Amino acid sequence: MLSKEKIARINELSKKKKQGTLTEAEAKEQTALRKEYLDTFRNSFRDTITNVQVLDENGNDVTPEKVKQVKRNRLN
Repeated sequence: MLSKEKIARINELSKKKKQGTLTEAEAKEQTALRKEYLDTFRNSFRDTITNVQVLDENGNDVTPEKVKQVKRNRLN
């Protein structure tokens, strides 16, 4: 998870960009922070999806085979 300080900095830089006062160095910082944020989000989402088990109304496991495969690969 990204720290509150980094998220606040992303928002601060976004506001400066809208105002048109973003420097070149700040633009590079913003790009790096956004990349870090997206990488963190994607990893978290991927972990959530791979830990989901889908059951039908009868209690049968109907988890997609692709998700099962990812789980097996992570365990090895």
